[in-house]
Amino acid sequence: MKKSFSILVTLLLSIQIFVKASENITPTQAFAKGADISWLPQMEASGYKFYNEQGKPEDCIKILKDHGINSIRLRTFVNPSNDPHSGHCSKEETIDMAVRAKKMGMRIMIDFHYSDSWADPSKQKKPKAWEELSFEQLKDSLYDYTFNVISALKSAGVTPEWVQIGNETPTGMIYPEGHTDNWPQLAQLINKGYDAVKAVSPKTKIILHVDQGNDNERFRWWFDNATKYGAKYDIIGMSYYPFWLDGQPDYTLSIDDLSKNLNDMAQRYEKEVMVVEVGGEDNKVQNTYNMLKAVIQKVKMVPLHKGLGVFYWEPEGARSWSQYALNCWGNDGKPTKALSAFK
Repeated sequence: MKKSFSILVTLLLSIQIFVKASENITPTQAFAKGADISWLPQMEASGYKFYNEQGKPEDCIKILKDHGINSIRLRTFVNPSNDPHSGHCSKEETIDMAVRAKKMGMRIMIDFHYSDSWADPSKQKKPKAWEELSFEQLKDSLYDYTFNVISALKSAGVTPEWVQIGNETPTGMIYPEGHTDNWPQLAQLINKGYDAVKAVSPKTKIILHVDQGNDNERFRWWFDNATKYGAKYDIIGMSYYPFWLDGQPDYTLSIDDLSKNLNDMAQRYEKEVMVVEVGGEDNKVQNTYNMLKAVIQKVKMVPLHKGLGVFYWEPEGARSWSQYALNCWGNDGKPTKALSAFK
């Protein structure tokens, strides 16, 4: 009887310890199911209406949350240009959106483009206000701008969990000084951004982001150089768009390569990894749903829990408004089944 009582006490203590441990799990330990919704304020300003699955008007972020999204990514431009679909994303608008998303219980990622408009593999144009600066002045401006944005976010009650220093930078950022033709300078610019974020928020994790996440050779070359020249970062971020892969629009032809690259990056550089941009065709809903399920599974399978999450790029960017074909929204203003892959 005494032995049975001892076993019972031990079991109860174990349960109590497990419950206490569960209570201490923070949102940052959960898998990030994210969406970049930087178009949202511009869509709303134009009068676009979002509807839930019951056909009732509802806040877009609430609809996303009901479909499993727990994290929001927001891009920010230095002095937003008036280009179509990019005349927003100022510091002020980014802060407003971050506050709004946090109130909905979302975790926040900030994506610094370091440009006045889109920065991606085809263009990394320097902000107009920085065009005449010397390299030393450019580094200082990058630091000050980054520091000011993160400080303003913190003052508004938002501490980003993740920050990207540059957006899709296979050949660098802030041309010409930050081109990969001059890795020592690129690394200095990256480190200025890193240092600025950490000065305000030491626990925020810094992401460096390269496209074509299925291309291991591309990533090894880039991050070998980042290591060689001392670029500082915490997470390797990838884009994965089967639609844009030459000759491989079918995700089943590249998903295993994405998985192998995720695992290799985590092991080779001892870093955490994320798919920070993914998207599929809005007129192939089931295929996009299947692709998203597969990507989420592959990231979760990275050993030692180093696969942190998956972010859809502009799922709410309905083609009727954006002319963008890789969204998750129908002509009826409601999310398609593809978005349910995050549930």
